[in-house]
Parts: sequence; C-alpha cells; structure tokens
Amino acid sequence: MRVYHLKACDTCRKAIKALQVAGYELKLVDVRADGVDADTLTRLMAAAGRERLLNTRSTTWQGLDEADKADLSDQRAVALMVAHPTLMKRPVIEMDGAVHVGWTKEVQAALL
Repeated sequence: MRVYHLKACDTCRKAIKALQVAGYELKLVDVRADGVDADTLTRLMAAAGRERLLNTRSTTWQGLDEADKADLSDQRAVALMVAHPTLMKRPVIEMDGAVHVGWTKEVQAALL
C-alpha cells in the first residue's frame, strides 16, 4: 500500500496511524519532500478523477493566478500538481490498483 501524504497534515497522520494499526505495510510518499512525478499523477487522476484529486479549496489553489486556473485540462492539472504538490488532495492511498482520496468514512470503511 502506498500513501501519498504531507507529514504536517493531521488527517494524513491519522490515516497512516489507523492503517498501520490495521496491519498494513505502508510505503509513504511525502508529496512536498519527495514530490510526485507527472506519470504517477496522471495514473492517479485516471483512477480517481481530476475533481477528486485536485484540491481547488486549498490555499495554494486560491493563491494561483487566474490564468493558471482557466481552461483547466487534465494535462494542465497534472502540471500544476507537479509544480505545487500541495494541490493534491491528501491522503491518496493506492492499493491493488484502487485509488482512495481523502480519509472519509467511505475510505475508512473500505480499508479498515
């Protein structure tokens, strides 16, 4: 199981702890420290959808120029997430080809 997270994010820390307690072996990827390449983001977006993966409510998104936000294609969204990793909603949990975004009750029910 691979978990894309931010080490400073409380929700990510809760998810990681719960998954470890449940017995999962985790490969952790800190999106800020380690980065996420375009191919990985493209794959995650294909599985989860741009609307679920791109965090348009984040302060990073709000700080972008309007030109960056306009006419947003999947390709441009990936480029923005490569340049600004905190635009990716977190945690993103990848296991056996399935991609779960966030730490919602639905994600918890599916994994715990």
